[in-house]
Amino acid sequence: MPSCAAGRVVSGRTGSLECRVVGEHHGPVWVQIATSQPVVELGLRTMLEGADPALGITTTGPPEHEPDVVLYDVILMKEGDTSELDAWVKETSTTVIAVDRTLRPALGAQARTHGVEWGIDLGITAPELLQVIEEAIAGTLEDSSVAQEWDTTEHLGQDSGLSRRESEVLQLVLQGLSNQEIAESMYLSINSVKSYIRSAYRKIEVNSRSQAVIWGMNHGLATQPEEQEDGAGVE
Repeated sequence: MPSCAAGRVVSGRTGSLECRVVGEHHGPVWVQIATSQPVVELGLRTMLEGADPALGITTTGPPEHEPDVVLYDVILMKEGDTSELDAWVKETSTTVIAVDRTLRPALGAQARTHGVEWGIDLGITAPELLQVIEEAIAGTLEDSSVAQEWDTTEHLGQDSGLSRRESEVLQLVLQGLSNQEIAESMYLSINSVKSYIRSAYRKIEVNSRSQAVIWGMNHGLATQPEEQEDGAGVE
């Protein structure tokens, strides 16, 4: 299997894909399709496999590793077993994107309660799907014209460029929670929490938790300062 500069080993279907960079991502992009309907899987797989080989997209990978992106068909919510979805959302850094069924909004709502933040329509076109995959790997889904962030109500820090999830994580940082406590309370992986903290710090131009507390106090994210260790960063 090829070994990539980021320290991650991912095998394509032929085992011959070369490492590549998409944003800060090194190696082939493993997109896993999760659906109970063969016709849906075939359609999504055909669109992905029709991508420019330079994009390095593969739809399979070794079981000991986690996919970069999961396209999760919300029809699976009907089966009742959400253990695999829960594991992807909470225990990995995988980006889970729901394949939404507009005629069955309750299924999308259920997926949302399990922590899925992004959705695409089942009728998505091949160019749109490839755009979403590239945006997911580059970390720019918030700017996507295709993928939908399901909760679009106003939130604290929005004027400063913070996403809803970054705002929520930052508020818990201000309350003195550790990264592990934040992960548990928000149903996220520890890697996802660290990623949200880094991106939030970058956007508000701070380098430590104590600086983030001061920023939060000045911008209405907290009413009481919490004791923080200066220089703790994202730990």
